[in-house]
Order: sequence, then structure tokens, then C-alpha cells
Amino acid sequence: MTSGDYIIETPEQIELAYDVAGIGSRLLAAIVDSTLIALAETALFFTLAQVAGITDAAESVVTAIGVALGFAILWGYYIAFELTWNGQSPGKRLIGLRVVSEGGRPITVTGSIIRNLIRIVDFLPFLYGIGVIAMFIDGRARRLGDLAASTLVVRERADVTLESLVNSVERDLPPSSGDTTDLIDVSALTPNDYALLHDFLDQRRNLAPPVRRRLAAHLGEGLQARLDVALDGDPERLVERVVRAYQRQRRQGA
Repeated sequence: MTSGDYIIETPEQIELAYDVAGIGSRLLAAIVDSTLIALAETALFFTLAQVAGITDAAESVVTAIGVALGFAILWGYYIAFELTWNGQSPGKRLIGLRVVSEGGRPITVTGSIIRNLIRIVDFLPFLYGIGVIAMFIDGRARRLGDLAASTLVVRERADVTLESLVNSVERDLPPSSGDTTDLIDVSALTPNDYALLHDFLDQRRNLAPPVRRRLAAHLGEGLQARLDVALDGDPERLVERVVRAYQRQRRQGA
């Protein structure tokens, strides 16, 4: 497994691959987030300075309030966004990254708190020096906070539409033989079913042969039972036929 791949196996014995974010993209996201934090901190202390000048409040009180609020912004920024934006901060959202728990599950409250409290260690001696070293050493580019919280940062998959799925699969399918067996009744399939079949056909060239055969067999058996069609010994060809039939039905419906 390369550092760019993180593969998990679901209870159904289906392997899913995540593209682990590299150091470069993570540093770009960190620069965006650090800039936003710096702007928020500057606005905070400017506001407190104005309040102190108006109210004649004691300098020690204003300083204490500023330090407390500054700390809350510095560490609460990441935690708040990761929990409300499902593992994304503004910088990660801009670059297309997301924090997930190991196993592909969404990040938890505990995981977010741990990884961000240890951020101060990763930042040392400056500009995430220790964190970058840890990411170079770790096979999944995790900093110390990720290791402690059992999290990792992955690349976000772009949103797709059913139209884009149809177009991309049509380009990848081999030419149809014209056999009338391609005219399968696929009315029982949902767009989500089609999306699953699309993902397999789109990614099959990148799968290891045993994984490709296993996934094709799972999909073929499911289609055989659901659509009452013959498997004909090659589940991958059945998937192609069903996809063609779904595309034909959709064009006719349109």
C-alpha cells in the first residue's frame, strides 16, 4: 500500500479506498486556516484595545480577557469547524480535504479535541516543524495529533451528478455487441444503485485483480437476484450490460 492509499474493508467484505492527503496540500490548508485565525486574533485585540480606551478598564483585566479569548479562538477554531463541517475547516474545505477517524468513520468530539490539543506540539519549534517530520515518517502522512486521536486527513471526493456518472461511464464502456440481451429491465434500480455500479466500472482498472473479481462477483450476484437476469459466467460483463440498459432507459425517459 502506498502512502496515498488507505483501504478499509466493510462488514460486507467490500474494500473501499481513501486518497490520503499529502504534506503539501495539508500545509496549504494550514496556511489558509492560520491566516484566518491571525485575522480573528487581530480583530479581537483591536476591539479589546478600543473597549479599554473607552471604559478605562484595568490593563490587567483586558489582557486576561484577551488571552482567554485568544486561546479559545486558536484551539476552538479547528474543533468547532471539524465538528460542524464534518471534519473540515475553512482551509481544508478550500483545498478539498477532510479529517476522518481510522476506519473511514466521521471524526468524533473526542478525536477532534485530542488532535487539536496536541497541535501545539506539532507546531514546535515553529511552522509545524515536528508535525512535518512526523508526517514524513508516518506511512499515512499523520502528524502527532492524528496518531494520538486515531485520525487521518483524506482528499475529499468531488460531488458528482447522475448526468456526469452516465457520461463518464459511457466513455469507458466497451462497444456494445448489439445483442438484445442488453435490453434488461432495470426499473428496479435506483440512482444510488447505478452510482454504485458506476463507481466499480470507473475504478476497476485501479483495483488489484483479486479485489476486482470479488467486487464483480458481489455485484453480479446482487443484480442476478434483483433483476432476475442470467449471470452467464462473467459478472463484470453483466454489470456493463445493466449499466447500458440503465443509460438507454434514462435517455428514453428523457
